[in-house]
Order: sequence, then structure tokens, then C-alpha cells
Amino acid sequence: MKAVITVIGCDRIGIIASITGILAKANVNILDISQTIMQNIFSMIMLVDIAKMNCEFAELSDRLTEAGKDLGVDVRIQKEEIFTSMHRI
Repeated sequence: MKAVITVIGCDRIGIIASITGILAKANVNILDISQTIMQNIFSMIMLVDIAKMNCEFAELSDRLTEAGKDLGVDVRIQKEEIFTSMHRI
């Protein structure tokens, strides 16, 4: 099972380290990642494999949301099928 994680906000040190640290502790594998900074606005999209995750999806979502608050960025995670359905034309 896969999920899509988005991170958007003002750039600062430690965003990637914090988010990837949470994923590693939850046994979530990063399959693909795209990150850019445009005029001090940080944006990142990750495709992750949650098949071997060692916690509930809601718990991981809460951890990521809380880390985002601490970092001053918006972090969202959606299961791939929901993400795909929402963005279908």
C-alpha cells in the first residue's frame, strides 16, 4: 500500500530530517521524493510504501501533522488511492 505526503511552508533547516525521521521510526519506505524551494517557499512531495508500517495510519498522520506544526509547515498524508481519486480530471 502506498501513500502521498506533501509538505509546504517557509524554508528552514531540519524539515527533511524531521519528516524522514518520523517515517523511518514508523518503518515507512520512501519510494520517490521531489523537493524544491521557490523564493523561500519549501515544497516536497513523497510517495511512500506503508505496507510494513509499524503503527496505525492515523497515528502516523498525527505525528507528521505535529512535526509540521513544530516546523511551521503544512504536512499532509493521504493513501494513494484517495489522492488519485481526488486529483482525477
